[in-house]
Amino acid sequence: MSLALTDLCRYPIVQAPMAGGVSRPELAAAVADAGGIGFLAAGYRTADGMYDETEQLRRMTSGPFGVNLFMPQPLLADTGAVEVYRHQLAGEAAWYETPLGEPDTAGDDGYEAKVAILLENPVPVVSFTFGCPTRETLDAFAAAGTLTVVTVTSAQEARDAERAGAGAVCVQGTEAGGHQSTHRDDPEGGLTGTGLLALLAEVREAVRLPVVAAGGLMRGSQITAVLAAGADAAQLGTAFLPCPESGAHPLHKQALTDPLFTTTALTRAFSGRPARGLVNRFVREHGAYAPAAYPQVHQVTSGLRRAAARTGDAQGMALWAGQGHRMARELPAGELVALLAAEMDAARAAMSVRSDR
Repeated sequence: MSLALTDLCRYPIVQAPMAGGVSRPELAAAVADAGGIGFLAAGYRTADGMYDETEQLRRMTSGPFGVNLFMPQPLLADTGAVEVYRHQLAGEAAWYETPLGEPDTAGDDGYEAKVAILLENPVPVVSFTFGCPTRETLDAFAAAGTLTVVTVTSAQEARDAERAGAGAVCVQGTEAGGHQSTHRDDPEGGLTGTGLLALLAEVREAVRLPVVAAGGLMRGSQITAVLAAGADAAQLGTAFLPCPESGAHPLHKQALTDPLFTTTALTRAFSGRPARGLVNRFVREHGAYAPAAYPQVHQVTSGLRRAAARTGDAQGMALWAGQGHRMARELPAGELVALLAAEMDAARAAMSVRSDR
């Protein structure tokens, strides 16, 4: 591990920030207390809501934690395509007896206000999704004593982050659940990606920054593998999703190991940006027609997703999950961190035995 991360945590285990209420303070605190790094997700939160959760987390733990921010998005959506998609979803609105949301022209997610709060009230780590901040912003966080981590999905994005002054990069393979953190969504080719090990090797050769590896990691042996491949730490999201401290809907937690849900796919169906989730009815029926229009599609479908959750219909929910979802374990977060650490030790010991033969 890099010195900056070693100073923060006992184990090279980072709990991924999962927006939409999943990464609650209770989850981040449990991970931090167990020796990992817990994360809050400020995406879709108001600036005041982020501040309240951050202060709550400070009261709950003295361990290391971070806050994740969504970068402002360019308003490049084809409004006509969004309206066509709204028309296609009319049947869903009738079925769930809820109106479709209205697309908003704002795509900044309150970014500037959140940055100002975190600079005035520094936290150990701030990470960024969907882009890279300016050098001025990254330098300001460094001056405040905050480690900055930019999530990347290509070697070029990693080079851009290094040039801008990022403290580290989180390398996100296509196996990862939830949104792919591409800095610029490609409407033509956004539903593909590079696997974690290949991407990790590319980024390791491209930059000298500390690297956090993310994407489909569910076991300590996998963490050991990415550390051997050059990562300084590993970030896990789906592994922590079924923990009791997680704010995920019970149906979402159950779906991870439900035989009814056998595959994941990258889809724009729920948000307009590529995101990996369990393939359910909504993805099958609407995924092929969803435009590259984030956050407008997210806003249009938000009511549908809430209604599906209220009625207990997992077939209409956004069931974000990584490719390793079937290995999910329903354990308290602290116990999961300890188990992952033990599995890492066992994997290292097995590797040592094999190398001695």
